[in-house]
Amino acid sequence: MSSAFGIDRPVLLRSRVIGRLIYLPLLLAISAGASAQVGVGLSVNLPGVELRADVAPPPLPVYVQPPVPEPGYIWTPGYWRWGPDGYFWVPGTWVEPPSVGLLWTPGYWGWNDGVYLFHAGYWGPHVGFYGGVNYGFGYNGAGYFGGRWNNGRFDYNASVTNINRTVIHNTYNETVVNRGVERVSFNGGPQGIHASPTREEEAAASERHIPPTNNQIQHYQQASQNRALLASANHGHPAIAATTRPAVFRGAGVVAARGASPARTANHVAAERPEARSAAPRTEQRSEPHPQAAQPRTEARPEQRPEQRPEQRAEQRPQPQARPPQPAARAEPKPQPREAPHEERREER
Repeated sequence: MSSAFGIDRPVLLRSRVIGRLIYLPLLLAISAGASAQVGVGLSVNLPGVELRADVAPPPLPVYVQPPVPEPGYIWTPGYWRWGPDGYFWVPGTWVEPPSVGLLWTPGYWGWNDGVYLFHAGYWGPHVGFYGGVNYGFGYNGAGYFGGRWNNGRFDYNASVTNINRTVIHNTYNETVVNRGVERVSFNGGPQGIHASPTREEEAAASERHIPPTNNQIQHYQQASQNRALLASANHGHPAIAATTRPAVFRGAGVVAARGASPARTANHVAAERPEARSAAPRTEQRSEPHPQAAQPRTEARPEQRPEQRPEQRAEQRPQPQARPPQPAARAEPKPQPREAPHEERREER
């Protein structure tokens, strides 16, 4: 039998089978390669998903938020990111948004059929779903309560934001109720957060999104090169937990996590380095003048004492010489000469 195209049906079927046998190993190889790349944390060709890991991320560290450096900066919380050597901490930092009116939706890890997928963060007019993770400082699991736009100006909620009153003047106070589970860093699974997007968050997901800025990309790239930020090295307590500005891991605005090793904090947090360096010479300078000041005093005393003693002795020596005649005059010989003239006077009379 022949087909409509003049080709025998057995021949046509045979060619289809051969074609499938040729393309099937190729497809399997491509899928295996893609899954292998995903397993080591490379990019994933899924909407909104950036990384994949086979183990759950560590709990969120506890740290203090550094103060707002300038008006208009928005807080982007820290998170665990996957790399070739496992999870490493990307410090939280203050970021200048791409344009006025935009808010930051943090990325989050979500459990899916035994693996953990990282959904990348983005900028948009509204805060979307970030897994219900309680990142703190206004990101309590749903929305952002650390500040809001007000006629082109960003106002800060002083109840959950670290504010320097000399720098930031546009503030307000609003109580925030934490909805998320403390320190849990991923959504779904037996030990994760069980949260689903609300209608508002679903609507925000369909809005126009802007990816992280160049400063944010530089920030997590620099974090990936710092061995001290690996979870295997800091055991979940990074010495650089938050910074005042992106990709600035040295200076007074660097904050260590609670429980961080003091040795690592001193070696990797430059906020303590200038203080230690400035304090060291001060202690050396203070310790040096004391012996120098003590030496001249001890040397001056023996020099001054011999100079003063002879003067005092010279003054005292004539005094004992003058004193012996005084008692001799005041003694009994004085009345004797007085009595002699009286007697003579009496005889003359």
